[in-house]
Amino acid sequence: MEGISQEKYIYNGKEYPCCASLTMGVIGGKWKTVILYHLMDGTLRYNELRKLMPTVTERTLSLQLKKLEGDHIIERKVYTKKPPLKVEYTLTDLGETLIPLIRSIADWGNSVS
Repeated sequence: MEGISQEKYIYNGKEYPCCASLTMGVIGGKWKTVILYHLMDGTLRYNELRKLMPTVTERTLSLQLKKLEGDHIIERKVYTKKPPLKVEYTLTDLGETLIPLIRSIADWGNSVS
């Protein structure tokens, strides 16, 4: 077989076999898309996310937020001027490019429920 080339996709130091694999690597899993869905309309504090996602454990939410932050999809801002500590999460410019995809996923879920 002549001329077969396997295109590789590299994002954030990780290699993916195809573009769909890269996308799912960044937003896949049970909670990442849910987090992004809630952040589509604007910035939320950690406790606000917890209330919107009552079945997620604190540990899982924290881990998924860190992964999304590490992939430059969300931004974490900590306010330490006065107690109590305030932490907010918002979509980055790159994260905002996912809004049409997240909306489509949500619309599909609405159409089959």
